[in-house]
Amino acid sequence: MTVDLPPSAAPRAAYPAEVLPERVRERLLALAAERTPVSAYLYDPAVAADRARALREALPGWAEVFYAVKANSFAPVVEALAPQVDGFEVASVAELELTADAARAAGRPHRVVAAGPGKTEALLTALVRADAEVVNAESLLELHRLSRIAAACGRTTRVALRVNPASVPIRGSLGMGGAPTQFGVPEPDVPGVLAQARDLPGLDVVGFHIHAASNNLDAAAHAAYLRWCLEWSARTAAACGVRLRHVDIGGGIGVDFELPGGQRHGGFDTALFGRLAAGITPPPGVRVVLEPGRYLVADCGWYAAAVTDVKYAYGAWYAVLRGGIHHFQLPTSWELVHNAAVLPVDGWPAGLPRPVAAEVPVTVVGELCTPEDTLLRDVRVERVRAGDLVVFPVAGSYGWEFAMHSFLGHPVADRLVLPARAQGPGR
Repeated sequence: MTVDLPPSAAPRAAYPAEVLPERVRERLLALAAERTPVSAYLYDPAVAADRARALREALPGWAEVFYAVKANSFAPVVEALAPQVDGFEVASVAELELTADAARAAGRPHRVVAAGPGKTEALLTALVRADAEVVNAESLLELHRLSRIAAACGRTTRVALRVNPASVPIRGSLGMGGAPTQFGVPEPDVPGVLAQARDLPGLDVVGFHIHAASNNLDAAAHAAYLRWCLEWSARTAAACGVRLRHVDIGGGIGVDFELPGGQRHGGFDTALFGRLAAGITPPPGVRVVLEPGRYLVADCGWYAAAVTDVKYAYGAWYAVLRGGIHHFQLPTSWELVHNAAVLPVDGWPAGLPRPVAAEVPVTVVGELCTPEDTLLRDVRVERVRAGDLVVFPVAGSYGWEFAMHSFLGHPVADRLVLPARAQGPGR
């Protein structure tokens, strides 16, 4: 049987503990002193708010930023983002209700766009009643369902057709177009679907949703992708008799999960993206929506888990955590090296042996009864002992929300907010 594991981290070394902000270290050591094995996410919502503010300020006025809530739905994070974004992208009734509360707390209008390939009638009804900014429709059947619900409610609902383009002729980390997926309407079918949509009551077809980018770190390529989305939408709208007012290019702004030397560097160049976007002129009256998720929240979170045991087996060392993929599934699911730091914890129960691995490659595993419960392989550590903490930075996106909490019935990871920072960037 083949088991999917993260790629080997060799020859990388674990990050130094100093890569963790001092406030993070202090909070984690305080938690460890409580004697309960730590397994928690720590969040600094201000980091996410700063990232959203910087992106919004870099973009031209015709572009709007709608935060993709699926990346991190922890209420304090969503509330911190609410004043800094134009709205939210939601995919469930729970996300719709969460963002309504956040917008209300911020004194902002509740603006949402909605996505998802399998929207139920309950979700579509909630979106209609909430007067969603735009519902991104994924199929002809979904358009019919939405039409029936809107007509029954006496409403007209704004709709963008989600399209799976035949190709995306842009160089860069873009690769979600032209492949068989459950998302959107294949490009050859778009004219026929739009022809039927025009005759459905209760719908106002305003444009297109083209989410064909994924984790793109190339700002120039992303600006070219934005331009291509606008040109494709204008051309298709003209050919199909749609009065174009809305183009949603999805998310896709990437995050580099590596912190070479323990510090963030490089990555997506927001300023360059903004300058290049400013050189693009959308068709008159067209609003452009971006739906960043992980880009806004990845750096605002840290996942930490106590080492419950250190083991040696047939030439390999293992650090076993009070946690695992039921808390932090991202490295295994996305097959990426997500490096971590070891935070030493003083104090150990008298009379218990304290196993240790030093100056050797170590594989970090969880407490589940499956070899797939592997978070980090073959990372060289100066020292790791039972009772120390392993801490994963850049864990604010697709972390707690993405995990399989119920497997084996272990307690879920805590979610905690760091105290507000006094000054400075907090990293």
